[in-house]
Amino acid sequence: MATNNAHRTHPHAATELCDEGRRLYASALRSGRIARSEVATAPCLMEFALLHPDPDDATWLRPVPPAAALAQRLHPIEREIQERRSLAVELTDHFEPFMAISAQDVPTTHAVTVLEGINRINSAIELAIGECRSEILTVQPGGGRSEHSLTEALERGQSVIARGITMRTLYQHTARHSQGTLVYAEHMAKGNVEIRTLEELIERLMVFDRSVAFIPVSGDRPIALELRHPGLVDYLAKVFEQLWVRGVPLLEETPYAPPTNGITGVQRSIAKLLIEGHVDEAIARRLGMNVRTCRAHIAKLAAALGSGSRAQLGFLIAQSGLLDQHQDQHQDQDHDS
Repeated sequence: MATNNAHRTHPHAATELCDEGRRLYASALRSGRIARSEVATAPCLMEFALLHPDPDDATWLRPVPPAAALAQRLHPIEREIQERRSLAVELTDHFEPFMAISAQDVPTTHAVTVLEGINRINSAIELAIGECRSEILTVQPGGGRSEHSLTEALERGQSVIARGITMRTLYQHTARHSQGTLVYAEHMAKGNVEIRTLEELIERLMVFDRSVAFIPVSGDRPIALELRHPGLVDYLAKVFEQLWVRGVPLLEETPYAPPTNGITGVQRSIAKLLIEGHVDEAIARRLGMNVRTCRAHIAKLAAALGSGSRAQLGFLIAQSGLLDQHQDQHQDQDHDS
């Protein structure tokens, strides 16, 4: 909407009504007119329409009563205010049908929700478990879990099993060396629960009924993302299925082939990551073991290959053909699965 700016004055203009302006205006009121040359030092008198040209002599100005000048300035402003109010009423009438619809609808679920803090994360997961009706998929990277974590998982898992919900969980191979994890798996195997292991896994993942998923956010603080966008959740479920096909049932068979030339399957996996340039901490994290265990395996690998230094170890791994054997075994496992 176009507005009339001709009568608008910047707020600072009011400050120009200085003592000189008031004196000149008072003089004009007393004498009925004032010379145009006299008011050059007080332009606000003309700007506020307190003076107007003398129709008989252009070199003189005649005063306008303050009330009349103010009314002249206020009139277009009041008209604009009225027009704005009319527009506001009109817009309200146009939006009223849509407001009624939105008031009836259920609030839209957020596609991505940031959960900060252990309590809020656990509360959101508990809610998802309570709403779950058919399937839970989880990825639990790392080695054996703590006794406290396993106890909580067992209690939660038994309640889920009692409701007829299926569960599939992926651990890393190193979890096979955790007695607590094996006991947990034996209890859970009595229900509709399957557990498999892989050498390497993605970060932690939980998917409920393929409608909501939880993933961690990297960083020092406990932050997770709750995902409810169908495309995102479906993608993560497909990632899980790809990993699941390659997984080895926890209670059925060993994940590694027998040692070759004194080098175990774990050590072959470590050798591959060493060649790729990963440091000890990164290798331990990817294989789900602590750094001390990882370094013990590296020492045994170096001894088996006759290496005297870390640099030489990389060279000997490449020359030994160890990684070629490792690749062949992975291809055989993929073919069997």
